[in-house]
Amino acid sequence: MAWLPESLRNLRRDVLFLVLLAVAVVFAVAKPAHLKAWPCLVDWPTIATLSGLLVLTKAVENSGALNVAGRWLIDRTSTRRIAALGLIALTALLSMLLTNDVSLFVMVPLTLSMCRIARMPATRLVIFEALAVNAGSMLTPIGNPQNLFLWQQWNNGFGGFVWAMLPLVAIVLVLLLGLTAVAFPSTALEVHEDTDDRVDRGMLIVAAALYVPFLVLADLHHEIWALAGVLVVFLAYRRRIVAAIDWGLLLTFVLMFIDLRMLAGLEAIRSFIGGLGLDTPLHLYATGALASQVVSNVPAAILLAEYSHDWRTIAFGVNVGGFGFVLGSLANLIALRLLGERKAWGTFHVWSVPFFVVVGLIGWALL
Repeated sequence: MAWLPESLRNLRRDVLFLVLLAVAVVFAVAKPAHLKAWPCLVDWPTIATLSGLLVLTKAVENSGALNVAGRWLIDRTSTRRIAALGLIALTALLSMLLTNDVSLFVMVPLTLSMCRIARMPATRLVIFEALAVNAGSMLTPIGNPQNLFLWQQWNNGFGGFVWAMLPLVAIVLVLLLGLTAVAFPSTALEVHEDTDDRVDRGMLIVAAALYVPFLVLADLHHEIWALAGVLVVFLAYRRRIVAAIDWGLLLTFVLMFIDLRMLAGLEAIRSFIGGLGLDTPLHLYATGALASQVVSNVPAAILLAEYSHDWRTIAFGVNVGGFGFVLGSLANLIALRLLGERKAWGTFHVWSVPFFVVVGLIGWALL
């Protein structure tokens, strides 16, 4: 087992992975005829895109560039509160333009680097960045996968989608920034002077040169070719980067797709949802928000689209459902895995669940 990457060896202590694996085993025993269809349940373009982003961000992280960037930002920030407000606002803005997962891959490593230099606790910051990408990505059709699905499903126009989501997003962002100002102290940053400012320029240049073409190819639905190109370059140039990525996260995502789509496809689940009176907007909204807590917001959006054509209400429900439990949005899982602290899972729910309740009531009132 020593030859396995550390992230795979650690899976035996990963509670979420073990739960997902147990659920998969139950489905395999209960529905063995469906086993051959399991590969079709996995969103391989998402896995390919996630894999490429893991390689590229790991290369940037190992290049040392984030230490330099983190130090530059710290030198221009006076207190923890201002640093937190700046990072949360930037994360939310990026999620509107680069999608929620890409924003996390940019911001979380930078945040961790800043926290090491300034001796700041990273857990709460990363948790708030997860809240920020869920909030910011609600605004645009390209902000997250569920919006992209709803936008393409009904062809409702980019501007029309943004206008419909704007009231909810504006209120949620103001609420999040206000909560950030309260949650982080105004104490001065304590900078650790002994920072390593060395940068592996070669690795940084290679990663930067590949980043934009990778995103362009992924956006053009050539994710597999984009990933193949990144892997070929780094296997030839810096093989250790490929070995060091979080392979456990990729396996966890594969299991999530299988388990959640198997669950969403159960006749009992479909019958239950079909009897919830989804022709009433408030019922549809509540179902989207609560179903997301169980099957994640992307499968919830796909499922509800079969019962209603009220895309705005569905969008409100499943986007609000990204808050709350960690399964509400795949972005939550990405943020916590990038953070790499087991205790953070409990802390995440301390902040996210009450935020879900408040935002849920706001969305209800707006409808």
